[in-house]
Amino acid sequence: MTDLVPLRRALLSVSDKTGLAELGQALATRGVELLSTGGTAKALREAGLSVKDVSEVTGFPEMMDGRVKTLHPVVHGGLLALRDNDEHVAAMDTHGIGAIDLVVVNLYPFEATVARGAGYTEAIENIDIGGPAMIRSAAKNHGFVTVVTDVEDYEPLLEELDRHDGHTGYALRQRLAQTAYARTAAYDTAVSSWMAGETGPTPRRRAFAGTLAQELRYGENPHQQASFYRDGSARPGVATAKQHQGKELSYNNINDTDAAFELVSSFDPADGPACAIIKHANPCGVARGATLKEAYTRAFDCDRTSAFGGIIALNQPLDADTAAEIAGIFTEVVIAPGADEGAMRVFSQKKNLRLLTTDGLADPHAAGIAVRQVSGGYLVQDKDVGSITEHDLKVVTKRAPTEQEMADMLFAWTVAKHVKSNAIIYVRDGATVGVGAGQMSRVDSTRIAARKAQDMAEAMGLDAPLTKGSVVASDAFFPFADGLVTAAEAGATALIQPGGSMRDDEVIAAADEAGLAMVFTGMRHFRH
Repeated sequence: MTDLVPLRRALLSVSDKTGLAELGQALATRGVELLSTGGTAKALREAGLSVKDVSEVTGFPEMMDGRVKTLHPVVHGGLLALRDNDEHVAAMDTHGIGAIDLVVVNLYPFEATVARGAGYTEAIENIDIGGPAMIRSAAKNHGFVTVVTDVEDYEPLLEELDRHDGHTGYALRQRLAQTAYARTAAYDTAVSSWMAGETGPTPRRRAFAGTLAQELRYGENPHQQASFYRDGSARPGVATAKQHQGKELSYNNINDTDAAFELVSSFDPADGPACAIIKHANPCGVARGATLKEAYTRAFDCDRTSAFGGIIALNQPLDADTAAEIAGIFTEVVIAPGADEGAMRVFSQKKNLRLLTTDGLADPHAAGIAVRQVSGGYLVQDKDVGSITEHDLKVVTKRAPTEQEMADMLFAWTVAKHVKSNAIIYVRDGATVGVGAGQMSRVDSTRIAARKAQDMAEAMGLDAPLTKGSVVASDAFFPFADGLVTAAEAGATALIQPGGSMRDDEVIAAADEAGLAMVFTGMRHFRH
């Protein structure tokens, strides 16, 4: 292996033809012989380039609907031969194998095929075999062979050839080999993950992959390196959003924006405007309103202190009136399905505010997986897409909830799924009025949420906190009656919780004694 290797012969076989003609022309101008297959060869010839079909080199035609065309010793021998190994060179001479110095391959569009809902047979036909084989052969022999799998690397390749008079350096070949192996790994991950969904049982082996979207300045803290990867999903959200202004998103911005958008996507825009304000991955205010502006102000009034420097998510396109209201305080990120010109003008005066639009909401019922790394492994589970309707609820107290209490309990339960456990949410008239999150005991979350409501009442000059006449949602059962009693003391009139505690009877009795209505969901929403 030497550092600089001349590039004399290239094999091009791509599904994505972006930049192909320009690359082919640039290589031909540098005296590189072009080998190709099928549609790639056709596209190069249409661009006026001289191309030799791989079938001419192998002596075998493409067959079996193109399934077999490059799987041949003449191709892989030309890729894998060590140029400084006398036995390899002798074998090439004996069998008429010419060296291939460059492979440019991008793969059958399996991910896109599956994403558009193709059937099983079509998906199988879009699993590339020859492409990954050539990529892996070339990448293994990167001491002598250059492999390109991304259109983004065409220009760096040509710059390298100009810099080194038609040669490639080892550092570039090594970097491109790593990219190539990552591409085939991601491709196989997409195939295996799709097949896991098709076959049903928990797979013995599982793989995860992503494509670099952004190198981040740092992670959760300045001493941590971090980066952001996309998984190729078309799901609306922070990974697919368009950023209109503001500096790059940070690690914490991305994490919090995702939490905010997933929460607000739970509220169907057909049912009216909704707003979620997130701080450190927890909601500090969620509300509906007659207008988007009202939804925002009602969410803001839940906890104005925590909302400062927060993330705002909206379930409808941002308008100028709402933008003007939001611009009144420092906000890190606003994410919405869209934004009108008036809103854009308002935010253009706030240079540090990031505005993201998504062209839609995330489907809260769409199946998926959640992955968390632990020491030595990964925890994998289904996404929490559990939901309930009024018909799923069981009234367990003497008093049944009123219509308004029922509506508020369902609202509170929707929010509870997005609050770190132990989670307690007070809601009144379609808006959170107190949120307690992430405490080690449920009663502490109940007290904290009530205390925040008291603080807001004092700040707003109210006669009483908005927890008076509110309902309460608990993400898991009350293990003791103390949490329920605390909620009642704060003014709550109804509670929604999963039930299932050994002390359910004690908790129900306490609710009856306090005159509360309580319903059981039979479903919990732990969020750790």
